[in-house]
Amino acid sequence: MLLADMGAEILTLRAPTGAARDPMLLEHDPLLRGRTVLECDLKRDGVVDCVLEVLDAADILLEGYRPGVMERLGLGPDTCLARRPTLVYGRVTGWGQNGPLATAPGHDPNYLALTGALATIGYPDRPPVLPLNLVADLSGGALFLLTGVLAALAHVRAGGEGQVVDAAMIDGVASLMSWVYAAHEEGVWQTRRSANLMDGGCPFSSVYETADGRYVAVAAVEPQFYAALLDGLGLEQATLPPREDRARWPELRTAIAAAFSTRTRQEWSDLLEGTPACVSPVLELDEVAEHPQIVARQALSGASQGPVAAPRFSRTPSAVAAAERGSPAALLESWGVAPRTIKELSV
Repeated sequence: MLLADMGAEILTLRAPTGAARDPMLLEHDPLLRGRTVLECDLKRDGVVDCVLEVLDAADILLEGYRPGVMERLGLGPDTCLARRPTLVYGRVTGWGQNGPLATAPGHDPNYLALTGALATIGYPDRPPVLPLNLVADLSGGALFLLTGVLAALAHVRAGGEGQVVDAAMIDGVASLMSWVYAAHEEGVWQTRRSANLMDGGCPFSSVYETADGRYVAVAAVEPQFYAALLDGLGLEQATLPPREDRARWPELRTAIAAAFSTRTRQEWSDLLEGTPACVSPVLELDEVAEHPQIVARQALSGASQGPVAAPRFSRTPSAVAAAERGSPAALLESWGVAPRTIKELSV
């Protein structure tokens, strides 16, 4: 999606329809926008040779199979790079291309569990909480893959050769956890959930319920922001436990919670949002599009298209790609692929 929004022409090779429907597949999935889809059976005689011809015109190949599948199909990196030395060959997996779990199935929670990330999220007296699939699938996997293939493409454009970009979700999540790992080794991060600065345990960096049963998020970490928070809540710093005294954080949390319980979420938003107190309303999904900051940024383009293209460029602006960009035959023809190859692939 991100590559398409930035102007890439994308041809997705998909197995012929008829298989069981993926329960996660939406009727209008913004993650699939900007792709031209070609249904083809890679196991049919002659199709792999045709795909190799298509790669003569491609800059990047992306694949998300388990290790060894592309090699068995005849489209492994050695074969593809031998034919097109400047190709960037991007591979994304959960466990990586090697190791005892390399060929095992898995999903986002499995990768979070193995990297220690999952153990840090949630409340101390309850099971860890799954943070949607934002951390492993989309961040540790997709965004690290994107960074890698664009860096590899820049290397090619500077006169270098193509290469394989091996993006494993456990690698990406481990990278995202760098500070937490270091803080734990230095004794700054406790292994107990909700006992740290950034996991909801800190009373001045947490979430509080308001008088109407809704919530606000607080992130008054720096001393000057903390002072602004107390001022906005009508609390006197001299009467509260020292903010650095972790043993007394429960007392401090009780005082802050009591203050937030006296007004509604909207009242607190009107009073503190946008101030140094660093307080924001916790919006429900159906409220997001109406928030003034979202409106000002025009961050949402509509339910079917999803968010606008990000990030934003000053000279080469991105744009939300169309749901599908024309026919596969027309795209392949524009890439200079031979008519006989296009015909063979389209059967």
